[in-house]
Amino acid sequence: MIPLSVLDLSPIPEGAGPEQALRNTCALAQHAEKLGYVRYWLAEHHNMPGIASSATSVLIAYVAAATSTIRVGSGGVMLPNHSPLVVAEHYGTLAALFPGRIDLGLGRAPGTDPVTAQALRQSLDFDPNAFPRDVVELLNYFKPSEPGQRVRAIPGEGSNVPVWILGSSTYGAQLAAMLGLPYAFASHFAPAEMYHAIQVYRERFQPSEYLDKPYVILGLNVIAAETDEEAHFLFSSQLQSFVNLRSGHPSKLPAPVEGFYQSLPPAQLALVEQMLSCRVVGGPETVGKGIRDFAERTGADELMLTGMIYDHHKRLRSYEIAISSIA
Repeated sequence: MIPLSVLDLSPIPEGAGPEQALRNTCALAQHAEKLGYVRYWLAEHHNMPGIASSATSVLIAYVAAATSTIRVGSGGVMLPNHSPLVVAEHYGTLAALFPGRIDLGLGRAPGTDPVTAQALRQSLDFDPNAFPRDVVELLNYFKPSEPGQRVRAIPGEGSNVPVWILGSSTYGAQLAAMLGLPYAFASHFAPAEMYHAIQVYRERFQPSEYLDKPYVILGLNVIAAETDEEAHFLFSSQLQSFVNLRSGHPSKLPAPVEGFYQSLPPAQLALVEQMLSCRVVGGPETVGKGIRDFAERTGADELMLTGMIYDHHKRLRSYEIAISSIA
C-alpha cells in the first residue's frame, strides 16, 4: 500500500473563527495518526480569510505536542519570507522538542499577494538565484558547526532536520535533484507540469548525504463520503472557495451547495478542471480506485491528501474512508 499523508491549511469555515479552525486541525492530526497516515504537513499562507496556518512553526508545535508518532512538518515554509537562520532556529527548536518527527518543506513563492509580500518585509524584485542560495545556507545550519564558524543555529546545528523541496514546476524538481533532496509536487492545485517535473527530478537526481535515490510526494485532492453523491456535495465547499480565490475575493470556507459545479460558467469550469484535475471525489469504492490509479499512473512514492470540507466530522470521516479504501 502506498504511504498516505495529510496536507492541512487549517481552513476557517463560515460562521467560525481561527480558534475553531486550529482546534479542528489538532483533532484531525490526532485522527490521522490513529488511522496510520505517515506525516501531517501544514502550509504557510498569509492574508487569507479562510486559512489559519500562517504561523506554521507555531502550529506545528501545537500539533506535534498533541500527537506522539506521526511526523509533523511544513508543506511548506515559504523561504523568501524568512531568513534561513531564523528558519533553522525554529525548526531546530521543534526537532529538539520532538526528536525524529519534524519535516521541513521549503517553497520559493511568498504564499500571498504582492502587497502582503511587501508587508512581510520582502523586496518585490525577484532574484532567481536567491532561493537555491538560501536552501544551501539553511542546510548548512543544520550540520554540526565547524571550528571558527561565526554564525550558528542554536538550536538547529547537528539536528539534520529532513528538508524537502516543494514546487509546482520543473524549477523545484531541478533543484531537488541537484541537491539530492526529496521532492514534493503541488499537483493538488497546479498539475500542469506534474509528469514533466517528476521525470526531470528522477532523471537528474544526484545521490547525496540526505538521500540515496529519488523520493517523490504528490498532492492529491480527496473528498470521500458514504456515497459518490454525498462526496460531490461536500466538494462544493472547496470549489466555492477556489472560485472565490481565483476571482479575487478570498473567503472563509463556504457551506456546501447542491449543484454548484453544474452552475459554473464555462470559463470558471475550465479553470477548475485545469487546476483541480488531480482529485478523487466519491464513496469508498470510487475513492479507493481513484487513489490506486493515481499512484500507479504517476509512480509516486507517497501521496499527500488534502480536502477542504465544511463539516469537521465529515472531514474526519473522509480521511478515514480514504485510507481504509486502499487497505
